[in-house]
Amino acid sequence: MIALRREIHRHPELAGEERRTAGLVAEQLRAAGLEVTTGVGGHGVLAVLDGSADGPTVMYRADMDAVDVRYNSLDFPRTSPVFDEGFASLVPDVAHLCGHDLHTAIGVGVARALARDSGRVRGRLAFVFQPAEEPLQGARAMLATGLVQKLAPRESYALHCAPFPAGTVTVSPGHGLPGVDNIRIMLPGGDAAAGAVVSEVARLGTVAFPQSVADYHARFRAVLDPRAAATIQESVSVAQWTEQTPEGRPVVSVMLKVWPQERFPELRARIEAIAARAGGHVEYPYGDAFPAMVNSVDLSTAAGRHLSAEFGPESVLWGRASWPHNCEDFALFLREAPGAMFYLGVADAETGMNGAPHTRDFAADERAIGHGVRAMAALLTHRLHQAGASPATSP
Repeated sequence: MIALRREIHRHPELAGEERRTAGLVAEQLRAAGLEVTTGVGGHGVLAVLDGSADGPTVMYRADMDAVDVRYNSLDFPRTSPVFDEGFASLVPDVAHLCGHDLHTAIGVGVARALARDSGRVRGRLAFVFQPAEEPLQGARAMLATGLVQKLAPRESYALHCAPFPAGTVTVSPGHGLPGVDNIRIMLPGGDAAAGAVVSEVARLGTVAFPQSVADYHARFRAVLDPRAAATIQESVSVAQWTEQTPEGRPVVSVMLKVWPQERFPELRARIEAIAARAGGHVEYPYGDAFPAMVNSVDLSTAAGRHLSAEFGPESVLWGRASWPHNCEDFALFLREAPGAMFYLGVADAETGMNGAPHTRDFAADERAIGHGVRAMAALLTHRLHQAGASPATSP
């Protein structure tokens, strides 16, 4: 699985272009004996593992796309040595800085491990390898095919790399990642009017983005501390930039990342009022706001307890708030089948591997791949057993 991760890392593919990665995934899964469908919602791969007995279906999702380094990485000063000299990206300006190469390798590893030991699988496992997560498009495209829904998954799970110590998994019952809204404020005036609008909109923000890797780590750790987490139970992160129409009129583009998502109507109304005072109006280029990713309280808690029993309580961390600066289209899969996304620790302070996604020197301890495979294989087989015991069985 480390070799697979490195091969994907060498050949990163942007959202919607994951043809090579999908081919590697499909090849591995077919060799393991899974039923594989490719081309699902673009370059998505859907693989099914039927176990030794009838039972419910549980879904596991991994994302495959890389990022454009020029536009999707935090320009912090480098703090870590280069760790991928032997398998660095061969594609200019494209790299796996968000850990999707690890996510993919872990998903393949779980499928292969359980295919070799299908007696543990009491039901069906659906493995979803998703394209185009970064622009929040791939989950919607895969679901639009109806193939995932046809499998009727009872529960759904995923992992995401995080700057916690390797060998840990963080569960976040009831929390997750914010929703996102894109807004265009069309103005009749000049730069002064746009500047005033930008200032007013900026004041809606309650959290500022980290300014260094150390700050990034400190803020991520805050979600584990009940006292610190209490200060970010409601958060609004604001990004905005000013453009011009062909006629030379200013346009202020705004991106809001909001938790909880129930605040979207209020914030839209406030921005509409700001625009109206400046003589402008608001447009919503993508229609409704993209939903927040909300982890099931019961299923997250059950997962944390099971992983603690399997691997020791020190291996499980408990998130008490939502990280306010990223979004996730796994939110759409959770709407189809409740479950959770977990943070997989990939940092190693001793060697300088920061484990901080979207930083230019993102590096991950590859020992986390084996831990992720073992943890998710144990959890998925446990959940099939629990879900199959009785439809009414509580987590």
